[in-house]
Parts: sequence; C-alpha cells; structure tokens
Amino acid sequence: MTPLQHTVNNKRSSVTCCCTLLLSIVLNAVYCYKPIIIVHGLFDSSSDFKTLLGYINETHPGTNVTVIDLFDRSESLQPMWKQVEGFKDAIYPIMQNAAKGVHLICYSQGGLVCRGILSTLPDHNVDTFISLSSPQAGQYGDTDYLKWVFPTLVKTNLFHFCYTRVGQGLSICNYWNDPHHQDMYLNSSDFLAILNNERENPDATVWKNNFLRIKKLVLIGGPDDGVITPWQSSHFAFYNENETVVEMRDQMVYLKDTFGLKTLDGRGDLVAYEMSGVQHTKWHSNQTVYTECIARWLT
Repeated sequence: MTPLQHTVNNKRSSVTCCCTLLLSIVLNAVYCYKPIIIVHGLFDSSSDFKTLLGYINETHPGTNVTVIDLFDRSESLQPMWKQVEGFKDAIYPIMQNAAKGVHLICYSQGGLVCRGILSTLPDHNVDTFISLSSPQAGQYGDTDYLKWVFPTLVKTNLFHFCYTRVGQGLSICNYWNDPHHQDMYLNSSDFLAILNNERENPDATVWKNNFLRIKKLVLIGGPDDGVITPWQSSHFAFYNENETVVEMRDQMVYLKDTFGLKTLDGRGDLVAYEMSGVQHTKWHSNQTVYTECIARWLT
C-alpha cells in the first residue's frame, strides 16, 4: 500500500467513524423520549387528539404515543372504577415494555381515571403525570355537559340523584362534590371520596405509596375553562359551604396528606399552570398550552 493509499484509507475510516457517531447521536436523540400514554375525558374519543399528537411529533420526534381507545363518547359515562380497570388493562403492557418509564397525559375526566390507576397499580412506572383541566377536587356546576346528561336537573338538586346507588353508576356522579351536602358526599361517593381517602379506605396507605411513585405531577387549568367548576378544581382547590374557593394548600386532603399531595409538594414535584383564554374543549389543541405547560416534561 502506498503512503497516498494509506492516507486515503485513514480519511475514509475517519469519515466512516464520524458518520457512525453522528448517526448514533441522532438515533439516541430521536428515540430517547419515554413513551406517552393519553387518556381522554368525558364524551371524547382517541380521534380528538390528532392535534396534540402533531405537536408531540414535532417537538419530540420518534416518541411512541398511545391514545387509549376505550370508553369513547357515551361509554365515558360508565362508572369510574370500571373505567380505571379497563384503562389499566390497556396501559399496563405499555408500561411493561418501557424500561425507563412512561408519561401520562390525562384530560378532563381522564385525569381522575389516571389517578385511580396510579393509586391502585403498585408497580407502575409513570414518570410525569400531566393532569390537563381535570376536576381533581370534584365538580359542582351547571355546565353544558351536565345539561346533556341531566336536562331537568341543576347543581343545587343533583345530589338527590348522584348520592344514590343508581346515581353512582354514572361517572359524573362519582366525582360530584356538593359543598352543601358533604355528609352525603362522604357517605355515598364510591370513587372520589375513597380515592382522596376522605371516606374510610383500608388500602389508603398502599394507594398513597403507589401514587407517590410518580416523579412529577403537573396540573393545568384556567379561569376561562367553562366546564370544570370551580376551575380551580384542576389545581385541587374547591368550594367551601359558602361556595368560596379554598386553595389546595388549605384543603384537608392536603393538610392531612391523605393521598400524597402534600408529600409531592414538599418534594418539589408538584407544578401548577394557570392559563387564561382557553375553553375546556381546546386544552389539548392549544399550541401555547402545549409549548408552555406540556412539552418540557415529555423527555
């Protein structure tokens, strides 16, 4: 081999090594993102999240994103625990195939479904739980959604139905939180009161430890939502008996740390975003919400 051939071969080898290294860096950058699981809300379906999928693909190319196609449209009125079990069965295999964990984006009612999953699944590997305009502290308001389900009832008398065995067979009644009838809520709520450990739950300690496996809780909501009532429920705040909003850190579930909220906050792993000008059905298609509140957590 001549000196010139040796030099050319060395250059080719160097170029090959550089290209291989560059390709490796690019592939790592593309495929290093954790899988994302999206859970829809009341009266939604997986087809409603195409815009959000586009945003994720643009900022985090190559990410494995799954929008769970269960309990669509009117089926989303099924009891919350039934939905928790159904979504859990669909999500668990995705978790098992994600060695570095997954992220959850859970919209509206789906945020409560996800809390049920996180509380009852002891070996989940959720990194970030993003609760997108979800009634985490409950719902109490006359909205279009309520009128669609209960056209002849208003918030002041819905407790007559929701706090019955029949009423608890509908998802919206499972988190209906009437501030004027708290005794009935605590005694009758088969979902939210138990999930919050406001009603006696023998598994409360285990559920709390399960929930605290998450590394970050991101709460997103805003004053122009128009459906979540009060809108601050998306931040775990809620009405008192005078319908004055009591902030999260003054709520008993926080002060007593009944399910881990205070612990998360103390760890520095609770983040809350307030975004104005966003209507309820637009949260998952609003690019500003995605850019400012969601994108940074999907690593």
